[in-house]
Amino acid sequence: MKRIFSSPVVALLAGLCLRLFFVLRYPANSGDTVLYEQIATNWLQHHVYGMNVHDLVTPVDMRMPGYPAFLALLYAFTGRIGEAARLWVMLVQVVVDLLTCLLIAGLAALLTLIGNDRARPQRVFLAALWLAALCPFTANYVAVPLTEVFATFFTTAALLPLCLLVTRAQNLGWRLAERHWILGNDYWYLAGCSAVLVGLCTLFRPEAPLLLLAAWLVLGVILIRQHESLRWLKTTALMAALCVVPVVPWTIRNAITLHEFQPLAPKNSNLPGELVPHGFMSWEKTWLYRFRDVYLVPWKLNEEVIDVNELPSRAFDTPAEKERAAMILEQYNDELTLTPEEDAAFAQLAGERTARRPLRTYLWQVVSHTCLDQLRALSRWQWTELEEVDEGRSALAPPVTGGHEDRDLVQRVLERVSGDCRQMWRLIAMGHSYREMSQRMGVAEGTLRVRVLRCREKAVAVRRELLGGAPARRRNVAAAPSPNFSKGANGE
Repeated sequence: MKRIFSSPVVALLAGLCLRLFFVLRYPANSGDTVLYEQIATNWLQHHVYGMNVHDLVTPVDMRMPGYPAFLALLYAFTGRIGEAARLWVMLVQVVVDLLTCLLIAGLAALLTLIGNDRARPQRVFLAALWLAALCPFTANYVAVPLTEVFATFFTTAALLPLCLLVTRAQNLGWRLAERHWILGNDYWYLAGCSAVLVGLCTLFRPEAPLLLLAAWLVLGVILIRQHESLRWLKTTALMAALCVVPVVPWTIRNAITLHEFQPLAPKNSNLPGELVPHGFMSWEKTWLYRFRDVYLVPWKLNEEVIDVNELPSRAFDTPAEKERAAMILEQYNDELTLTPEEDAAFAQLAGERTARRPLRTYLWQVVSHTCLDQLRALSRWQWTELEEVDEGRSALAPPVTGGHEDRDLVQRVLERVSGDCRQMWRLIAMGHSYREMSQRMGVAEGTLRVRVLRCREKAVAVRRELLGGAPARRRNVAAAPSPNFSKGANGE
């Protein structure tokens, strides 16, 4: 038995079984999965890195090109695209994740040797390999077509030369090469290798260069203490230059195709030429701290009518301010498209509110978010079975501020939607996060977000039908709506 558990092959086989269990038993997807698949399909079939917008392939820069490139290559190899190729995608991710386990074990052994060059790292290597192979919190990502598996692989791979680089900066450890006529010694090779790996990771996740920033801080402390400031500057310059190399083609493509300088991805996940509502978001930050309020304003922007009377009283300091906001929203509701002028008006409102009470924006909102998160964490196990709740109560729906007619309309809408939708809305109304809801319902968090969005769309359609079949007003824009800005830049 001891010989079995001391074999790296057995550890990898155990990790393989765990990952195949997730792939075959709990395959999942998210909103970004469909986006990546669409971009990869268009890239392969139409040679355009873009999305389908109003039945037209439109060039975009919303996501880094690494994962779509991987999908396109796999589609070309298997002859399948989209959902039909997901099993192949997940199987390749299984292989990549097992390689990451080996890198993690190697990193642990390396750190052991760095701490004591006389140590025997074999046991550390095996222990780290078993931990990495059987860790469910990373293994489950292989069952979701997203960037996490590749980001973890390249991050771990970059940490190996970075750890060696730190030891070589102190003239410690062993040398990979005593002298070389190009770079001098292995210190510069380690710096260049780590930078290139971080650059490759950036093609999957735009925040990857933060790893280099951390390394530069550590090297700066070491080298400046050794009175080698010039060496630190040279190291930083070399690593920055080599990290940029993998993203140069992406930057050139954006400059030529989209006429913009964008080496990474847009912070707000906006389509090219689409207005980023900075003023509107600044106004939100002065009052929005409860998650339920996100449904009232941010997620309606450029899609639905926003009623000023549905907003909480804390959104306005005076009746005059509420009237100003109502006038702006009235103009927006005419076309369901926020214009630059309306965004500027919201920015002026935000500036005035912040000037009157700066602590509200910069301190109170942060404290409120933190306190609510803690309260949700304390109450996460205090669930109520839906069977114990009276099905006739309107608490299944978001709060209604109107009269009996509005409440009757909500009840009729609830009768037309599925029980799963009512269950999700009840949990949201109770203040549960998506993570807590996924634990409660046994559904992946990404899948749950998609289901909530579909339930919302279904409820809106039913409401319109009950009100007389009034057609939905379309946005007066040339591009389809991008993911809402309040959801973050990466969306994963």
